[in-house]
Amino acid sequence: MSTGDSTGDEIEDSAAPLIEHLTELRTRLIRSVIAFLVGMVICFTVATPIFNFLTDPLCQVLAERGQDCDLIFISPQEGFFVAVKVSLLGGFALAFPAIAHQMWRFVAPGLYRSEQGAFLPFLVASPFMFFLGAAFAFYVVTPLAYDFFLGFQQFGQAGEAVVDEQVSQGLSVVFQGSAQEYLNLTIKFILAFGLCFQLPVLLTLMGKAGLVSAPGLRQVRKYAVVGILALAALVTPPDVITQVILFVVVYGLYEVSIQLVARVERKREERLRAEGLWFEDDADDDAGEDADR
Repeated sequence: MSTGDSTGDEIEDSAAPLIEHLTELRTRLIRSVIAFLVGMVICFTVATPIFNFLTDPLCQVLAERGQDCDLIFISPQEGFFVAVKVSLLGGFALAFPAIAHQMWRFVAPGLYRSEQGAFLPFLVASPFMFFLGAAFAFYVVTPLAYDFFLGFQQFGQAGEAVVDEQVSQGLSVVFQGSAQEYLNLTIKFILAFGLCFQLPVLLTLMGKAGLVSAPGLRQVRKYAVVGILALAALVTPPDVITQVILFVVVYGLYEVSIQLVARVERKREERLRAEGLWFEDDADDDAGEDADR
């Protein structure tokens, strides 16, 4: 009888921490959602200025061509959905520090002090790299892409139809963009480059955890090139300029990641040598495993 009671107590003791963790997770998620909703409401009240800011790359390209920056709504509800999408994007950007803080408060108690010191830089680097990628997409890639797309217009500087050997019928084709379609494409650029800029953070964190190694990343370089080419074809519009830019940037980040992982491995080796825990046989075995891969 006593044995049964002790077993029941052990089950209850093991269930209690799980319930506490779930309660803590629920609290952190609720606070993150509240922060996101607050940020979304704030951005909804200023959705028009934010949208005007997002249209700046297009307006600059149109101004260089002597055209007005006019976007249209092709359905009555499109203006509302544009404001909602702007609010979602802006709300997430505003709430991200609070969301990251809640994630850290949930994870940190389960880590040792040394692990907290190792994990915290990645938590800071991740949003920084995302915003760096988003800024690169907005200020560099997006203007080049729209300049390429608008080059297919058949419209003269003074408003006359272009009539030459290529356009024998005098057809006038001018850009009249949908506000929602423009926003969708711009957000796609921002998210694609923002996420791709996470590559060094992800691979370095995996290297710190021992999941990848610098020699292993060098050996799969040719497969990485194919994967990056496929990624560039999927997440960017079908124009060569943005695809080449994304490939060059992501491949450059891959090479940077190899150097960062190698740096992590050198620091690990130095620490283990100082503690007398580094053995050359283990290093040779690891190198052999990487060569087999």
